[in-house]
Amino acid sequence: MGTQSYKNYIRYYPPHHFVYYPVIMAFLAFSIYFSFTNEDSLIWGFISVVFVVLLCLAFMLRQHYALTLQNRIVRSELRYRYFFITGKRLEDFEHQLNDDQLFALRFAPDNELPELTQRALKENLSGKAIKKAIVNWKGDYDRV
Repeated sequence: MGTQSYKNYIRYYPPHHFVYYPVIMAFLAFSIYFSFTNEDSLIWGFISVVFVVLLCLAFMLRQHYALTLQNRIVRSELRYRYFFITGKRLEDFEHQLNDDQLFALRFAPDNELPELTQRALKENLSGKAIKKAIVNWKGDYDRV
């Protein structure tokens, strides 16, 4: 993997994104087609609904569990890094930052983190604005 930046930080899991979803989508398309062209349209309609439910459940569950855990880890890491760098507790004012801001700050290197944190608090920067303000992007290569 090359150097991570704002333009390339999104990560794909090929078996899931490029195999499972296309196969489910193909089965869904065929079942919808058969529900309109086959004599057993009620059965094929039911099969189509099952594929829609499978598609939605797979997406929601895959993301939900992994992201919930990742969010806890990112918060803990950010608290530790902020304390290590500044000697002050992030928890004292963390409630003033929303999740989007906190999660964007994880990409800031140690020398930019305190200043960006203060800017986020004072200027209410969005997560996207924080990411764009980072000069030397600190890659997060182990995220989900």
